[in-house]
Amino acid sequence: MGFGSIGAAELVVILVVALLVFGPSRLAEIGSSLGKAVRDFRKALQDDAHRDV
Repeated sequence: MGFGSIGAAELVVILVVALLVFGPSRLAEIGSSLGKAVRDFRKALQDDAHRDV
């Protein structure tokens, strides 16, 4: 069972549980931090690839 087997209903349940646990403001902070981390990681990978060429 991989990540591709998660359906829309399961994602909604996960999001509702996360909303109940963290609250709307904290969930927004977590999403923003996660997005920044992914963006920085991709930038680092691109910089590393250009450095190797």
